[in-house]
Amino acid sequence: MSARSQDMGERIRLARKAAGLSLRALADQIGISHTMVAKLEKGEAVPASGMLLKLAQALGVKVAWIMRPTRHSLTAIEYRKKSNLPAKERHRVMARVRDHFERRLEVEGLKPESTLQSLAVPDRIPASIKSFEEVERAAELLRDEWELGTNPIPDLIDVCEAHGLRVFTIPDGHESFDGLAAVVGGWPIVVVSADSCGDRQRFTLSHELGHRVLDCRLDGLDPEKAAMRFAAAFLFPKSACIRELGAKRSNLDPRELYLLKHEWGMSMRSLIYRARDLGVIKSSDIRGIEIRMRRTYPGWPKTEPGRPVAPERSHVFDTMVYQAYAEGLIGESKAAELLDVSLDDFRDADLTHVVTPNAECTDQ
Repeated sequence: MSARSQDMGERIRLARKAAGLSLRALADQIGISHTMVAKLEKGEAVPASGMLLKLAQALGVKVAWIMRPTRHSLTAIEYRKKSNLPAKERHRVMARVRDHFERRLEVEGLKPESTLQSLAVPDRIPASIKSFEEVERAAELLRDEWELGTNPIPDLIDVCEAHGLRVFTIPDGHESFDGLAAVVGGWPIVVVSADSCGDRQRFTLSHELGHRVLDCRLDGLDPEKAAMRFAAAFLFPKSACIRELGAKRSNLDPRELYLLKHEWGMSMRSLIYRARDLGVIKSSDIRGIEIRMRRTYPGWPKTEPGRPVAPERSHVFDTMVYQAYAEGLIGESKAAELLDVSLDDFRDADLTHVVTPNAECTDQ
């Protein structure tokens, strides 16, 4: 049993589970026995070219994906909203994540100077964090280290990428998936749903960033609550929140929340609870605000009023592929394969096809 056959078998198994097919169902589609499919998945047999094409078509993947060597596996996987994500969807997400990461590694390896670096936590962040105030301070220190000041972060994905956190956006299409954090080949990555609104993407990413920064530093604090507080503080620093809202308020108007939502890239509800956490409004005021929001906007809080925040898109990977092509390091076919587009689409000179249009989103 060769390493190549084992790699192909593992990919066939992963793609089959992602497609929600049983051994027998896949076998029926390609005209072989389910026993043969089991042998293929175990690496005990290697599919011929004709069977390989049928497998790819039945599984909804490319032949190149099945044949690509498997160098890394996903470990330490933590899903956001994992309990609501069906097993089929988890397998599908994992297949896409590994595919994205492998293509990313391949591109980064094209240039000797393009070495993969991991996120570095600043030394100024204390080794022991015992309060939410110290969590706030950790977020402020990271902002300071990254020279972000106290202004809104316009392109959070690209900012995280620039500081060593690999971020992938994948089209998932399942409402129960916001994102996940994992370790692939020893490198931490964060995945966010490309189908989510920008404010959900940003909070998910900041939340996972919080876990990375606070890992092994929390003393007596709940990790999830600490990561939530870190995310809010990183996106909307205390000084900026006080500057925007004032030190003390008894009520918050939906229209000001809507404007702040689009300025800071946080949901209106997150802004309300951010104001509470900082003492701008009292906890007792939350109930009244929520009641008024539900009366005025029937879909609240699942659907927030007005135009949603546009989803973010990472430009780092695509840019690296185009640079490698421009420098003659790869040809058209390889570039198209890495970008997961057809050769005709890659050759298309119309630049409007390069950037994916922002998706509509109503679920907040």
